[in-house]
Parts: sequence; C-alpha cells; structure tokens
Amino acid sequence: MNVHEYQAKDLLREFGVAVPPGRLATTPAEAEAVARDLDAETVVVKAQVHAGGRGKAGGIKLAGSADEAKRRASEILGMTLRSAQTGPEGKAVRKVYVETGSAIAQELYLGIVLDRAEEKIAVIASTEGGVEIEKVAARSPERILTVTIDPNVGLQPYQVRQVGFSLGLDIDRVRQLQAFLGGLYRLFIEKDASLAEINPLVLTEGGELIALDAKLNFDDNALYRHPEIAALRDPEEEDPREREAREIDLSYVGLDGDIGCMVNGAGLAMATLDMIQHCGGRPANFLDAGGTADKEKVKEAFKLILRDPNVKAILVNIFGGIVRCDLIAEGVAAAAGELGLEVPLVVRLQGTKAEQGRRILADSGLDITPAETLRDAGEKAVAAARGAGG
Repeated sequence: MNVHEYQAKDLLREFGVAVPPGRLATTPAEAEAVARDLDAETVVVKAQVHAGGRGKAGGIKLAGSADEAKRRASEILGMTLRSAQTGPEGKAVRKVYVETGSAIAQELYLGIVLDRAEEKIAVIASTEGGVEIEKVAARSPERILTVTIDPNVGLQPYQVRQVGFSLGLDIDRVRQLQAFLGGLYRLFIEKDASLAEINPLVLTEGGELIALDAKLNFDDNALYRHPEIAALRDPEEEDPREREAREIDLSYVGLDGDIGCMVNGAGLAMATLDMIQHCGGRPANFLDAGGTADKEKVKEAFKLILRDPNVKAILVNIFGGIVRCDLIAEGVAAAAGELGLEVPLVVRLQGTKAEQGRRILADSGLDITPAETLRDAGEKAVAAARGAGG
C-alpha cells in the first residue's frame, strides 16, 4: 500500500526523522493560510498524488508569499498530472502539501528495501539525489552503495558511518545521519514497510540533513497489525479495477499487455504470465480468482478483465484442487454468454472434474478454444490475440 508524501512525512516526524515544516491543503485558500502560518521566505506547493516526476510535470511550484502560494495552489489543484509513473492517462490532483522552502547545498539519495535474495534488509545510498535510482544504477552503478542488515541484529553504528562517509559527509553530519537513518530504519521495521525512500535527502546550506521528499510503501499482508496505516489508504489513487477486485475478494493487478488472464492460485497465475511472455505475448493483468471461485465470481472476474480496452484475448487457466473444474466451466460459459464476449477465449482445465468441465464448454455453443498444457494455452492465447489485433 502506498501513501502520500504528506502522510509519509507525518510518520517520519513520529520517528524523529527531520522534515521541513508543512501542512496539507485542499483549496487555494487553505494553501494561503498554511503559507501564512509557516511564515517562511519561500514555500513549496506540491501536488499530492501516488506518482513521482511531479516537478517536471508542473506539480511542484515555489511561492514567495502567501498570496503567491494561493495562486500556485489554484494552478495545481484540479490539474491532471502526467509523468512517466502515471501513464498517459495521468492523475487528478485533489490536494497539495505546502511546506517551508529549503536552502539546498547538496542532494543525496537514501532508501531502505527488502533484499529477498539475501533475506536481509538493504540500505541503499547514493550521491545522485533527485534522480530515479534505477537511472543511476543504469548510468553510474559505482555511485550506489548497498549495505545489508541482518534483521536479527538491526542497524549498527558502523553501518551508519559506512553510509555517511560514502556520501561524503563529515563527522558532524554522520552523527546527524545516525538519528536520521536510525529513525527511518525503526519506521521500516515497526510499521512493516516494504520501501522507505528519501529522494532527495538534502544537506542544507546550514548543515542540516532533512527529507525533502519521502516515499513509503507498506506490506498489504501486514496491515491487519497496523490499522493506523490502513486508515491512510487513498482509494481515489488506486486503479478502480484493483479496488473493485478487493471488494469482491479477487486479487487483480493491471498490466500493460493485451491478453487478459483469469487463474486460480497466485503461483499458477505467475506461471501463466511467464508462459504468455515466453510465447511472445504480453499479459494484460494478474488475476487470482482463488480457491473458492463460483459462477458469480467468474462473471465478475470477466467484467474486470473486459474493462481494459487493450484486451484482445482472454486465457482462463484453472487447476481443480479445491475448486471443481465443472463449476468453473459453468461459470465461464454463463459469463461469456451473459456478457456477450467478443474477444477470443482460451480455456485450460486440469484437475478435479476437468473432463466434465471440458464437456460443458464444448456443449455451450460458444466459441471457446480448449488447451491441454500450459504451453499450449500460452501459444493459443498469443495466437488469438494476434489474430484479433490483425
């Protein structure tokens, strides 16, 4: 789960991480009032959306007075912000964050992520602040330092010094970093975060380390332990299909391909996406219908898939373990018939009552292409999408 910058900074303050003073505003008048209260020579008005690249997209503006902050907020609020991370459709800006401007001497990068391969926590640091870390890794990998932390031991002072000196900080700034990085690490652990990114981490002209921007992601599976974090969810920032799927107990993630997928079980779903890619196609979504899929859930799954205008074919791949293939087949036939399905449909059924399920589909009178193996299903789905595209 993602949160907005203003929410991330509230959490950072809670853990003693230095951030500039600032408050949320939802109208130009509120932005003016916040700027007046901050009483700073310069304030920054920032669009609050779940995406990076806001500055280049016109979503971050400086203001030298409260009146100017009001004008800047009126320019940003209501705009559709488009950046590399929003996609061409962009995101509507409904709120802004107004904070004190900072006299920047240097921009750095600092992040904490899970290193699943090492089964440890990784602190990533770079002198290339203000730039996407992926671009730094591609262009100048030698400018990135990664320090792995054993979660059973925790962040150690020598590791903070290692990070600080790699960033070119002097001893006084490294002491500041001890509190800064220590607070960030505690937040990451205690709140079950999956990403804590400060980009840029700024060294001010006055010699202070502050988080000029902040991005926090949290593990959805741990939200039951953190109702205060779950309460920060902003449904308006989420893909409406993913939100709708969650409401009907489906796991859905939209992708950028043209082959819609409905599968039961996360592992099989991932294998299905891999096979489509291997066969030269591109999946349009991840959709796990779960082990209790019935006719109604199958119908809702089809609706979700078909809401993507890029879908040129659908692949249904079901392994009947807990769920019975004949019940899935009834749901597929009913949904395809009721929805007037116009895109090609490939169905693979294996497991409990698979033969009965195949007969139901064959007798349905619908144009359904059966598949036997996973590779067979992938190849037929890719061919169907290419045929539909042509």
